[in-house]
Amino acid sequence: MTSLGEERIPKDILEKFVKEIFIASGLDERQSKSISRHLVFANSRGVDSHGVNRVEIYTKRLDLGLVNKTFEPVITRESPISALIDAQNCSGIPVAEYGMEIAINKAKESGVGIVGIHNSNHCGMLADYVNEAVKNDCIAIATTNAPSNMPPWGGKDRFFGTNPFAFSVPAGNENNILFDMATSTVARGKIILAQKNNQEIPLGWALSPDGVPTTNPDEALKGVVLPVGGHKGYGIAFLVEVLSSLFTGAAFGPFIGDLYNELGHTQNVGQFFLVMRADLFQRIEEFKMRIDQMIHEIKEIPLMEGVEKIYLPGEIEMETRQDREQKGIPLSKEIRNELINVAKQYHVNERLLTEIPK
Repeated sequence: MTSLGEERIPKDILEKFVKEIFIASGLDERQSKSISRHLVFANSRGVDSHGVNRVEIYTKRLDLGLVNKTFEPVITRESPISALIDAQNCSGIPVAEYGMEIAINKAKESGVGIVGIHNSNHCGMLADYVNEAVKNDCIAIATTNAPSNMPPWGGKDRFFGTNPFAFSVPAGNENNILFDMATSTVARGKIILAQKNNQEIPLGWALSPDGVPTTNPDEALKGVVLPVGGHKGYGIAFLVEVLSSLFTGAAFGPFIGDLYNELGHTQNVGQFFLVMRADLFQRIEEFKMRIDQMIHEIKEIPLMEGVEKIYLPGEIEMETRQDREQKGIPLSKEIRNELINVAKQYHVNERLLTEIPK
């Protein structure tokens, strides 16, 4: 999907602009830097549904007092390999970043690090967190639950969220593997982005409130998204829900506050991180060599008719990131104007964006 009036904004300028908005909204330097870096990183990977189009709703919830502006998470249970964090309702991205840091440090010390978070909020794109683990020669798995938008397989009413999970694996001379997916056919944020950009969505993404496939994002947001792969996606969504909420003590399913539609309720989202040193069972050099070997052999498999290249998990996003960090982050006219309007509310100088050469 494309949008008329799309412009490229240099990554550093966009990041600085978003950071100033969050500082003006009442967050401290650390949180503002964390959130702005994260959102722009999502855009750079082509995951625009989890990028700067979230600035408006994040700041709105801060203004309404639905998110704690003070970063004060508390570790309530801990062992040499695990920690449970009460996020104290602070912003989801900084506390998830903090949780992954703890998991990595425990993995370095004990081989495995497991962190659960509850009383959290929307934490953005999981790929960002597992990416930190892979930089430290660790294998990582991350999950988070989400507001109810998807029925269990065979049902017609909402229960599960889009319930994403991500993993990362360190490689040697090849690029690290970084994979992130929703367990719904598509992340709901993509439907929200299409709505903002006045675009239709492909058939198969969602059903209308009447249970009919729709290309209208307004109808899709009133209806339900569907699990990817039918009953198989439902099974994975169930596991994500257990790890993220039942295991950590966070809210589950329909008890999670909706990010956009329930502006009188907190969310109590849960996150789960599992980090393992990649050298637990063999030397790190040997492990990485074998990962490289597998990558080479996958790439050498003969192609199906009409296919130009076999991509590794996350490779498309990696190529998109290389392009966008060099040429700038593309923003539609609608999202760019939305950012400028938010900046004006906080008396942040919008000239950082408006004076970008066209």
